[in-house]
Amino acid sequence: MKSGREKADGGGSIPRIRLDDTTLRDGEQTAFVVFSRQEKLTIAHMLDETGVDQIEAGIPAMGGEEQQLVREIAHAGLNASILGWNRARIEDIKQSLACGVDAVAISLATSDIHLETKLRKSRSWALETIRRCTAYAHDHDMYVSVGAEDASRTDIEFLITYALAAKSEGASRIRFCDTLGVMEPFGMYDRIRILCAETGMEVEVHAHNDFGMATANTLAAVRAGASWVNTTVGGLGERAGNAPLEELVMALRHVEGRFMPQKTENFTALVGYVMAAATRKVDPAKPIVGPNVFAHESGIHTDGIIKNLSNYESFPPSEVGQERRLVVGKHSGSNLVKLKLDAMGYPTSHQQARDLLPGVRRHAIKLKRALCDEELLALAQA
Repeated sequence: MKSGREKADGGGSIPRIRLDDTTLRDGEQTAFVVFSRQEKLTIAHMLDETGVDQIEAGIPAMGGEEQQLVREIAHAGLNASILGWNRARIEDIKQSLACGVDAVAISLATSDIHLETKLRKSRSWALETIRRCTAYAHDHDMYVSVGAEDASRTDIEFLITYALAAKSEGASRIRFCDTLGVMEPFGMYDRIRILCAETGMEVEVHAHNDFGMATANTLAAVRAGASWVNTTVGGLGERAGNAPLEELVMALRHVEGRFMPQKTENFTALVGYVMAAATRKVDPAKPIVGPNVFAHESGIHTDGIIKNLSNYESFPPSEVGQERRLVVGKHSGSNLVKLKLDAMGYPTSHQQARDLLPGVRRHAIKLKRALCDEELLALAQA
């Protein structure tokens, strides 16, 4: 696997967490989402520019345009490692090799319910299959990440056996898939800690958001020793989606204190582009990149922001490509009214600002929104 990003460790003793982004694979598997060829190429370049370590480019075994796109991305001269996703089939892996990727993911279900009712196979079959497929990929000089689908519902002892079977044939990484999003952070921590200790492998977490805990579960996995996280831009993914790239990077940086060297100032543009390509809108309250995340209206908050930005902002909006907005509405105070009018070239005393508040609130209630600058100025001049 490419090692171009391996040099940066932040100068500290805590190892840096690696990002394997699957927007182009699991993200596109979102129901009703299809990316065009140019959109996929643009997303790959944007992810690389942002600084992800690995791009899961697609599923070469699909053939046709999908295979051609993976080949183009693999030969685009990107700094990131390019990974092809495969079922646990030799023929799938051959298709990835033909595309020129430098890493492969080999996915196989490991829970009893998946083995018995979906695949109708035994545990011993699963072990033999993953050994055979891993050995084939490793013998062809591939970096191998082995996925355990439905790992969160897999017996932990069998999961360890499965991981060690893959490791014995050359796998470097085990991907713990919370396929149904049924984990919670405490259980995730316990399972990842055991998996790390018992296998000695790099552990990656692939979290789904069915219960709204994908980001929290991924952070718990990191605390337990996971060194790779699987993400999608904006949290795209099957059903309720996956752990969002932008949330995880910022939480790892600011909540966990990890060294995350990504160009986070790209995040708002990146999420905006991907959501547009997915024909979705960015929710105003979307963590990190939503247009309302740095919008302040209530009097207590705006007064605090005016005095010290860190009172109500964990990091500056420019860090993620956003801008701060102070808006006058129903809950605003006189300090903000004065500040806005002064900035528009209409000097106002504190008493005049206080006198304007009842009219501001009536107008906001009537409009069911905050006032734009022109509306506020018109009230002041009336």
